[in-house]
Amino acid sequence: MATPNDGLITETNRQYYEGAQGFVQSTAGNLTFLTTFNTDLVYGSSDPLNVNYALNNYKLYTSLNGYPGSFTEVIANYSVVGNAIVFTAGNAPALGTYIVVQLKTLDGGKYGTTPAQMAYGNVVETNYGSYSYIILNDIINNFMVAYVGKDKLIPSVKRTDVIFHAKRSLQEFSYDTLRSIHSAELNIPPSLSVVLPQDYVNYVKVSWIDHQGVKHPLYPTNNLTTDPYTNPIQDNRGVPVQDNFGSNIEGDSLTERRWKNNDVYQLTNNFNNGGEWADNGYGLDNWLWYGYFGQRYGLDPQYSNGNGWFTINDREGKISFSNGLVDKLIVLEYISDGLAYDLDTRVPKLAEEAMYAHILHAILSLRANQPEYIINRLKQEKTAKLRNAKIRLSNIKLEEITQVLRGQSKWIKH
Repeated sequence: MATPNDGLITETNRQYYEGAQGFVQSTAGNLTFLTTFNTDLVYGSSDPLNVNYALNNYKLYTSLNGYPGSFTEVIANYSVVGNAIVFTAGNAPALGTYIVVQLKTLDGGKYGTTPAQMAYGNVVETNYGSYSYIILNDIINNFMVAYVGKDKLIPSVKRTDVIFHAKRSLQEFSYDTLRSIHSAELNIPPSLSVVLPQDYVNYVKVSWIDHQGVKHPLYPTNNLTTDPYTNPIQDNRGVPVQDNFGSNIEGDSLTERRWKNNDVYQLTNNFNNGGEWADNGYGLDNWLWYGYFGQRYGLDPQYSNGNGWFTINDREGKISFSNGLVDKLIVLEYISDGLAYDLDTRVPKLAEEAMYAHILHAILSLRANQPEYIINRLKQEKTAKLRNAKIRLSNIKLEEITQVLRGQSKWIKH
């Protein structure tokens, strides 16, 4: 008969939802308490005055009776070995002491009594939903077991080769297959530019958020403006000026300066509801007298945009915005390659088989004297499994599609 420990889920409900695991000292002098979180403990220091203390992804508390409000943080005399809390010799908790390891969470947990003692972070929330993923290291281990060995397609291969192809596979999958769209909430400063995220590869969508939390899409400038990559200072003959080392002296961009100071109403011919309308006494019904009659008819839709524009400034590594967006809250949705952080090196289980097929084909296709029919078969399998993974991960719901299609019966005037 199967026991609960026979399954793949090893965390208790308390560990998963609360991010906490408790112990009671039952053996005098016991120094070691092994945690069983899915998340590995990260240990920097047990001393809050040590700069590495901030690296800890947990906090440790003890209580003599286990009652709420009775816990105090342990800030010395222990270390972490693997995932075990190990107290130093002579500092073992007394018999009956309650010990709690709390992973950092957005609400700080319920064991600290002061803000400094609370376990603030997002380690617990990051673990939510993790069962739907398999980490890259497990993909590599499983591949070595299932596909490498005697009487298998790959008799032998270096683990470093498998790691290389696994990482390349994850990168390729991240661009158009995996759910790898990241998003960052940012405020636009007076400079109208924000630095691109460290793991940025390409943007998906940029929107500004109104006071009700509704997204308003922003669009790239396309042919409206550009960010020059070099801006050499020129003399009165138009020749770039050099410094003492013979290199061109760079200045700021006049194109970018003019774009930041432009008048958005002149770009789009949008009506300005103040000022000129009030001065001339015209109402909205009399717009044709304002002088835009004939100009507004047939506007290019890519420039008829009241939300604003953005441009990727590759020279400075920033994303820049039109001047009407200063102080706005924006959300930048972008693609990463899946390898920037340890957390990203996760693969949805629905794409696991496709990754094995990709690694297998990549390794054998680079080996000499491989039968061409084997390579072609593996290529077909890789393509088919990748297509299946895309379908599985597309997350299509029939009810959501029908909800959208209900509006197709309406007449739309063009």
